[in-house]
Formats: sequence, structure tokens, C-alpha cells
Amino acid sequence: MADLENEVEVPRFFLCPISLEIMKDPVTLSTGITYDRDTIENWLFSRKNNVCPVTKQVVADIDLTPNHTLRRLIQSWCTLNASSGVERYPTPRPPISKTEITKLLKDLNSPNHQMKSLTRLKSIVLESEKNKRLMESVGAADYLSNIITNINSGITSSSRDEALYILYHIKLSPIGLKTLGKTGGLFDALRCIMQRAWSYEARAYAVMLLKSMSEVAEPMQVTSLNVEFFKELVNILTDQISEKATKATLKLLISVCPWGRNRIKAVEAGIVSVLIDALLDCSEKRVTELISMVLVQECQAADGPAELLKHGGGLAVVSGMVFGVSPVASERAVRILYSVAMFSGSVRVLQEMIELGVVEKLVLVLQVDCGRKMKEKAREILKIHSRVWKKSQCITYDLI
Repeated sequence: MADLENEVEVPRFFLCPISLEIMKDPVTLSTGITYDRDTIENWLFSRKNNVCPVTKQVVADIDLTPNHTLRRLIQSWCTLNASSGVERYPTPRPPISKTEITKLLKDLNSPNHQMKSLTRLKSIVLESEKNKRLMESVGAADYLSNIITNINSGITSSSRDEALYILYHIKLSPIGLKTLGKTGGLFDALRCIMQRAWSYEARAYAVMLLKSMSEVAEPMQVTSLNVEFFKELVNILTDQISEKATKATLKLLISVCPWGRNRIKAVEAGIVSVLIDALLDCSEKRVTELISMVLVQECQAADGPAELLKHGGGLAVVSGMVFGVSPVASERAVRILYSVAMFSGSVRVLQEMIELGVVEKLVLVLQVDCGRKMKEKAREILKIHSRVWKKSQCITYDLI
């Protein structure tokens, strides 16, 4: 069409203000400016802008009103200039509307229409970012969470799985997630779905949704989690459902462990041993970095360092992270070693740190270019235990 525009004079008001191309499906924003639908939807939803590109006004209402008059004018102009090679744009298919989505949501309350409505809602939410925002704006999260929380009702597991899938893929805004977190019984329902009796896919989406909710949750919601909740997270990691589920579980732990007694609860649930096992089998840098962050937090709990030492490979795998994965993992590994040396530094442990080369690596930390805090931790460990380590015949260098 660009070449044709050089030969045929195109009326300026036929052009989209963003793409500067003829509009196939002109729609008018609440600010009164008309754009091509695909272009403005990409601007608002995919690129997550909330202002009108022309007026710079904040767009409060995301409804796009079809400009039928302008579309007919463009189609007529295309027909009149067909001899010059201008092709007529077909009439666009009507987009999904709030009214249609609302009807589908209400049909969820009918057992006879529930699965059919869920199937249609699933296709709608996967179609575009705009549809996700529409579904959030009409309160889809309330209807879907109601299906998920009714664990003991006549709702089938298939319906619950579909509702969970859709709710996760809406990708609720922070405000939407915060509101969702206040839904009575949802945290408990998602914990139940994480259990091994459910499908791998449902368990994965449950933990991924919990991860998103925890990032904006109220302190009271996070501190009220019980040991059983952390046991289910341990099972998710043990079962290795998927890489996405593993990362979501680790991020969820990072988000909730600093609150209240959650570190202690996680340790009681057996998280430390599972994390060490995961590190032994892990070859993905990002996963290793996430595990190292969780271990940093767990080793701040009273029994955390002792649990790490109970694992035959605990010290060795943490030592292996120093200069073995990434600068981030190295810094976190030194923090873990600091917790072990400070709070569980028995003679046996200190001897094992020599045999595994931990002391040598701590000395190396002081000699190479790395973070200030990492050096401080290493120096403090060496300073406190240098009297013990200097007596070892394995140490042939000066300790600070």
C-alpha cells in the first residue's frame, strides 16, 4: 500500500496517527481520537501504555468504539481507486465485547453451561492482551475464584482446572491480584490443588498464581501460612513438575519467607534438604540463583544451617557455587557459608570446610575483584575461625 500512496492521494484522516497507514478497522478512543484497532490495541495492551498517543491524556476507559462511518468512507475510497491497484479492506469481524464476556461469566453458575462457557472464556483470554483487560474489568476473577474455592461442591475437577488456567492467564493487574488475595478461602483452595492428588498442570498453575498473589499480598495473609503450605511447596520442587513451576515455587518462597515465622515453617517442612538435592542436579543458572536466595533466607532461621549440614552434600554444593555459577550465586554462597560458620561452626564443620576447599575459596574472595559485602563476609569468617584453621597442616597460606 505504501507504493500506491505515492501514486494515489490518500486523505490524511484515513491514516492511523500511530502507523501512518490506512486504517483497516478504525476505532475511537475515549479521548475522541481515532486509530487503527490493531495499532492502538498494541499500544495500550501489549506495550502497556495508559495514555492516548495524540492527546497524552490518561485512558480511563479501555473500550474502543468502532468508527463505522470512517470505515465505510475508507472502503468506498478503496473501491473508487481500485483501477489504481488499491485493494478494498474487508469488513472486520466484531471484537469480543464486555456484554458477551459478562453473559459467559453468568453462565458459569449453571451446571449445564459451565464447561461450555469455560471453554469459550479460555479461547477469549488467549486471543489478545485486550481481552485479558476486558475480562478483568468485568470481574471475571470473582466468578473464576468462586469455582476454584468450592472444593467440596459438585463442581468437577475439570471445571476447576479450566477456571484456574483462565484465572492465571488473565494476568491480573497488581490491584486485581490484591483484591483476589482477599477472596475467602482462595489461599487454602490453591494449597489443596498443589497436592499430589491433582494433575501436574493444575498444581503448576496453582503455585504460579500463588506466586503472583504473594507479591502484592497483605502481611496478615502471608504470616498466616502454615507448615502444610510449605510442605506442598516442597512436594512441587521434589516432583519437578516443570521449570516454570520450579521457578514460581522458588520465587514464592523468596517472597513469603521473610515474613513472620515462615523461615522456620519452611525449615520444618524439609525445604533445605530438597534445595540441596535440587542444586546437585541443576545446570540452569537462573534456577541456581533462585535456590541460593532461598537458602540464604533459610540459613537465617535457627535450625537452617544445621539442616544444611545434615545433608551429606550441603557444604560441598554451596562451596561449588563460589565462582562456579555467577557473581550473584557466589555472593549468596558466601552469605550461606557465613551463617554456617557463625552459628554451626563446630570443630568438625570447620575441619570439613578445610577439606572441601571452602577456606581456600574464602581467601580467594579477598584477592579477586568482587562485591564489597561479599569480601566483608569472607573476611569476618576467616577472622573468627583463623585460630582453628591456622593449626591445620592443610593451610599453607596466611589467613586474615
